[in-house]
Amino acid sequence: MINRRNFLLGSGAVSAAAAMGLFPAIFARKADAQAIAEHFEVTLTDDQWHQRLSDAQYYILREAGTERPYSSPLNKEHRDGKFACAGCSLSLFSSATKFDSRTGWPSFWKSLPNAALTRRDTTLGMVRDEVHCRRCGGHLGHVFDDGPQPTGLRYCMNGLAMTFTPNT
Repeated sequence: MINRRNFLLGSGAVSAAAAMGLFPAIFARKADAQAIAEHFEVTLTDDQWHQRLSDAQYYILREAGTERPYSSPLNKEHRDGKFACAGCSLSLFSSATKFDSRTGWPSFWKSLPNAALTRRDTTLGMVRDEVHCRRCGGHLGHVFDDGPQPTGLRYCMNGLAMTFTPNT
């Protein structure tokens, strides 16, 4: 039962744990995203990225943010074509590998060759594989091993991190 005493004790325990650094990943999301040791072909200053991207795209691609589920128009994109990085226009996924994962984000079972790279992401107290653009390092989303065959992978991507170009 929640009463004032239990609430205060629980709040104190959570505050003490945070003060001792037991929850650092929850508060370090932006810093972790910027601590990239890799070198990318496309490198711009923060001002240049802000000029190139909308505020929402900058938050996702450059600060490893996440858009709200079911908010991307790319969820409903079913034409043949290519999905590319919104930061540098590198083609990332073919529409032939897109599927409805019912998660609220555009999902694919395979990336194009030499397009998307992954690295371990331990933010928010979870262990996941972050997907980023090979050319500019932009954060795209995460990949999980609960997708359809033939790969069994689910690339769960932020729609704002990509653009779509239909085949002509």
